[in-house]
Amino acid sequence: MRNRRAQALLTCALLTVAGLVMPLPAQAQPDGDKLSVQVVSSPGADLVTGGDALVRIVSAAPGGVTVTIGHRDVTEDFAVQPDGSMLGLVTGLPEGRSVLVARSGHRGNAVLHMVNHPAHGPVFSGPQQRPFFCETTAFGLAPASQPFCHAPAVVGYVYRTTAGAFAPLPDPASPPADIAQATVDGRQVPYMVRVERGVIDRAVYEIAALYDGRAPNPLRANDSWNKRLVYTFGGGCNVGYHQGANTGGVMDDLFLSQGYAVASSSLNVLDNNCSPIISAEVAMMVKEHVIETYGPVAHTIGWGGSGGAIQQYEIADNYPGILDGIVPQVSFPDPVTVGSPVADCRLLNRYFTAAGGFTPAQQAAVSGFSTFGSCVNWDRSFASRGNAMEACPPAIPPQFLYHPTTNPGGIKCTTAEQLVTQLGRDPDTGFARGYYDNIGVQFGLAALRAGTITPEQFVGLNARIGGYDVAGNPIAARTAADPVGLVRVYRSGLVLNGRGGLARTPIIDLRVYTDAVNDIHTRFWSFVTRERLIQANGTADNQVILTYSLVPSAARPQAYALAAMDGWLTAQAKPGTLTDGCWTPAGQLVSEPATWHGSGTCNSLYPAAGDTRLAAGATPRDDTLKCRLVPIDFTAYPVTFTPEQQARLGTAFPEGVCDYGSRGIGQLRPAGVWQSYGN
Repeated sequence: MRNRRAQALLTCALLTVAGLVMPLPAQAQPDGDKLSVQVVSSPGADLVTGGDALVRIVSAAPGGVTVTIGHRDVTEDFAVQPDGSMLGLVTGLPEGRSVLVARSGHRGNAVLHMVNHPAHGPVFSGPQQRPFFCETTAFGLAPASQPFCHAPAVVGYVYRTTAGAFAPLPDPASPPADIAQATVDGRQVPYMVRVERGVIDRAVYEIAALYDGRAPNPLRANDSWNKRLVYTFGGGCNVGYHQGANTGGVMDDLFLSQGYAVASSSLNVLDNNCSPIISAEVAMMVKEHVIETYGPVAHTIGWGGSGGAIQQYEIADNYPGILDGIVPQVSFPDPVTVGSPVADCRLLNRYFTAAGGFTPAQQAAVSGFSTFGSCVNWDRSFASRGNAMEACPPAIPPQFLYHPTTNPGGIKCTTAEQLVTQLGRDPDTGFARGYYDNIGVQFGLAALRAGTITPEQFVGLNARIGGYDVAGNPIAARTAADPVGLVRVYRSGLVLNGRGGLARTPIIDLRVYTDAVNDIHTRFWSFVTRERLIQANGTADNQVILTYSLVPSAARPQAYALAAMDGWLTAQAKPGTLTDGCWTPAGQLVSEPATWHGSGTCNSLYPAAGDTRLAAGATPRDDTLKCRLVPIDFTAYPVTFTPEQQARLGTAFPEGVCDYGSRGIGQLRPAGVWQSYGN
């Protein structure tokens, strides 16, 4: 059922965005009792990569089927499976189109048109960044060369000790005496792990799975594998141009001890690659390799926090079928809308430092966060990612970096640069088209209405808040977004919408509560995603929000979420016991509807605040990058401004102030799922 739902999304007409025509992948489907053939290692037959494909043939008499690709007979590559189908790993596919034909004397022929893409990509993410600096040696792989950074794959083995640690396993044929046991579908098996590392789509990938003593083979049973995959994603957000020296992590006892295979790659870490589209492509290709190595996967669970959560939400919505269920943790919806309060926080931090006169409580009220420390940490941690020169990855040699006078054509270290394929480049400035905008934004409006700040504080703040130049340097004037960039960022789905595959994807949004400790991973972001799901689909029943305390307890939220998601996907129905809720600091699970504000145990324990844009009057969806403007109506404020203050506000808002009751400028629906930007 899950595969058919995915194919219903994938098999359709052409979509167009930003002037590009994007055929969606198609897949052969069974047709009654006729012979049928389909690729099971990729979401579609148009998405085969690396020259290999795992193919399934359904026939009432599999022994009488012959299979050819062009003039090559590949029948011997297929083996009959317990369910009566034939499964075969077809290798040696040339780049481009191939035709596989399955022939049966009494059931006719079945034809499968495949398109094979190179293992170094791209498939649908568009032109690859160059230069692109390799980091294979950080993973113990051979040195590699640009532009594809290929290095031969390496396989090694580790084991879990009875003391609870992973240790090298020089000879898997001779397990040591202190080897622990793993439990796979109720069976005890030696806790030996096969770890493979290599390069796919220019990313270093890692795959870990329990080892049953035999070389993996996709056509045979493996009793040390539960037929499920956990795909992990790493956090952060930064410009690319390098391979990355870390992945989302695969050596996790929670997964491996139960027989899950675990996979990730260096370009599934948003700090190495702040493009959810590239991340989707890499995840698809690495998952394909897992299936071609170990066999068909019952379901794939996305896993990871912060930027790792962003990738799960974006991939599930825009490229459905790669992930069957997701467990985003300390989540944000996407890197684009989060960028607005991040940039705001730098401006607010600068203003409060220079102007003075605001108490900590007033600063927090203006920022919208529980404590202004969260805003300060946004400034320290990520506001630099909007500046062309501040947060350049150390893997990029300095001589390649942008400098306004000595190297204006160099690499600009902004997160928007990583999205330039979708945004386009401003021909006048050479920078990616910008989407940050604070024209008409009334910073501190909620604090003014609540009486927390004075009219003079409100006026002074909005008169002097300023904005950024094209390189991300603070300036006195406010910033206007590029109108073309706005349309493209929405149409590409980079602003999470929830109308695509996410509408049907099981979601367990798992959050450790950090609002009170000046952390950036504040609770209200879970509700932002919920509001977008409701706006898009009328319901968010497929999203469960669970919150827990920083205080250690006997509760094991990650183990609970993993078991719940596995049960949800296995039964293809949400477990009746799985509801919104929270764990108390003592470890008791409380089940109650998750709401942004309101009564209840969870909101009492873990109150959620907002951000700079909600504090300026935005809706809880928080998806308006550039607001529509209306003239200032001084009678609408609960305070009285002096004529001089009114004049200053008129200067600050010459075109008017934000009307968040209207759709934002350029705020269109995504053009559809499985958008392609070229290969």
